[in-house]
Amino acid sequence: MSKQYHLNGKLVPSDDAVIPVRDRGFMYGDAVFETMRAYGGEVFKLDAHLDRLERSCSMLSLNHGIDRSELISRVNETIEANPFTDAYVKLSISRGEQPGKLTPKETVDPTVAIVIAELPCGGIDGEPVWDTPAATEIVTTRGVPDNAIPSGAKTHNYLNQILARIELSETADEALLLDQSERLLEGATSNCFFVQDKTLHTPTDSLSLLPGITRKVVIRLADKHEIPVKTGSYGTDALKAADEVFLTNSTWEVRPVTQIDDTEFSIGPITEALQTAYSEMIQSAYY
Repeated sequence: MSKQYHLNGKLVPSDDAVIPVRDRGFMYGDAVFETMRAYGGEVFKLDAHLDRLERSCSMLSLNHGIDRSELISRVNETIEANPFTDAYVKLSISRGEQPGKLTPKETVDPTVAIVIAELPCGGIDGEPVWDTPAATEIVTTRGVPDNAIPSGAKTHNYLNQILARIELSETADEALLLDQSERLLEGATSNCFFVQDKTLHTPTDSLSLLPGITRKVVIRLADKHEIPVKTGSYGTDALKAADEVFLTNSTWEVRPVTQIDDTEFSIGPITEALQTAYSEMIQSAYY
């Protein structure tokens, strides 16, 4: 049975979900998206994802004119139309098809696409979507400054992250990006945390990074479990001197890091405690 996607208000078989080649999302990366995780048929932190989607649209002056309630209905319809309830769900909105000029028209007929794929369930008995802990490398590709492309906007323009991933050796699966001042920002598709002296550290969101929704959840879980949390500006020396390192995003949840370049790390007690707390939270809410 073909998966069902949602395209411009209608459910369609995945093989039939196509967009025009003149769509601005394809031509220029002029589009925004959210990658979400569904547990038991319900999207985790849907409101937070839609809040960020609205902020991204605002930063791009993309006035798509679709009510939040309509977007929620389309997301739920997509999940209900497919034979699995634990899933990856990606919602994209582009400025749609317009004449081939760089300057967009103010009037928008947006392309709205929702794609879905099965993912293992979360919770206490769930399986991680990653096979092994992360092996990472600090790459030479630098993060894009916020005054060039707003770092808080989650857009289809992922060339910077793609170039970072291309740099990786065969033994690594996530790239860590620095800014022009050699400060740690984030992973290509993740936020980065490290533990030093029983304190959890993560780069401040005043830097040119995308503060993830899972990142915020993990910070709250750390507070709840009385794990001290500090945000700041950190160089690579601080990162490599850490006792523990892990990454977060919506699909990975909390993923330990066991290698950064040639430096190896053990999976420590704070990482394990936060993994357990996250799984218990999902278990309690959805299963």
